[in-house]
Amino acid sequence: MKIWTKIIKGEKILKDNVYTIEKFNLNYIYDWLEEICHILDEPLPIILNKHLSHINEFNSTTFLPADFVENVNFERMVIEIFDENPQKKK
Repeated sequence: MKIWTKIIKGEKILKDNVYTIEKFNLNYIYDWLEEICHILDEPLPIILNKHLSHINEFNSTTFLPADFVENVNFERMVIEIFDENPQKKK
């Protein structure tokens, strides 16, 4: 599984990172996001129930500047979770 994180301002991706995880488990999202934010040198957002719900439903969520305690210099942080080797359905 992969977590693709994009830091976006306007229509431009300022930074991005693809983080590999063994198996997706929503209980570890805080740990993964903490490491991803460290790699991207960005502050850690506050993870709300709406973010967890969006991940469960859509495999992605968006963090806005209001979701951060610190000031950020971007408009949104988008994370998308995808399987790099999806199994074919029979």
